[in-house]
Amino acid sequence: MPLIIAILIVALLFGGLGFAVHALWIVALVVFVAWILGFVLRSGSSTGSRGRWYRW
Repeated sequence: MPLIIAILIVALLFGGLGFAVHALWIVALVVFVAWILGFVLRSGSSTGSRGRWYRW
């Protein structure tokens, strides 16, 4: 997380606000795709049924 904040500060200094917002959209899109793939590609349990997707 601190790395993303540092990258955004550098982007603000060198590219302006528009570039930082564009970079945030790209990061959000990558996180969203990884989240969706987590649902699609989650592995089943040893009995063959799907496990719970939440941790608690």
